[in-house]
Amino acid sequence: MPKMKTHSGAKKRFKVTGTGKLTRRSANLNHILEKKSPGRKRRLKGDFVLAKGDAARVKRQLGI
Repeated sequence: MPKMKTHSGAKKRFKVTGTGKLTRRSANLNHILEKKSPGRKRRLKGDFVLAKGDAARVKRQLGI
């Protein structure tokens, strides 16, 4: 049986931390930024840890 392929979209969007958790970028920070307040944009910056239920699905897509 052939090896499972890594999901190309998932490997571009998620990163595995040293402890094995998955991080993601926040949505709503790519375009139409003029009408969004600076505070809202600051809150959306940075990496966020994936929820437990979503992490299981993404780990399967990444082959972890």
